[in-house]
Amino acid sequence: QVQLVESGGGWVQAGGSLRLSCVASGRDVNTYPMGWFRQAPGKEREFVGVIGMNGGFVSYGDSVQLRFTISRDNAASTVFLQMNSLKPEDTAVYYCAADPSGSWRDPEAYTYWGRGTQVTVSS
Repeated sequence: QVQLVESGGGWVQAGGSLRLSCVASGRDVNTYPMGWFRQAPGKEREFVGVIGMNGGFVSYGDSVQLRFTISRDNAASTVFLQMNSLKPEDTAVYYCAADPSGSWRDPEAYTYWGRGTQVTVSS
């Protein structure tokens, strides 16, 4: 069983930055690609980005490209999402997910999910 716990969310003004963390526990957690998704009220869950097992591969959603950065520290079983130049439209609950079995951009492909952390960006 794998458990994922996100933290670091909060309120920030537009143009500001936040850094989210996702701590993973359980068997083989450092062998999984890890994804970040977000979901705003009334909207579908949106792909934010994914990082490969060793951190050598990273891919981002179009709406966060060049503003967000994903990294991981396998020694601490932690994945990070650095969010810069935040916009009000980035307001959402942010989730980390592990062990995709299909398209990395498809939330349905992921086996394990955290409970999410709220990010609110004011204009």
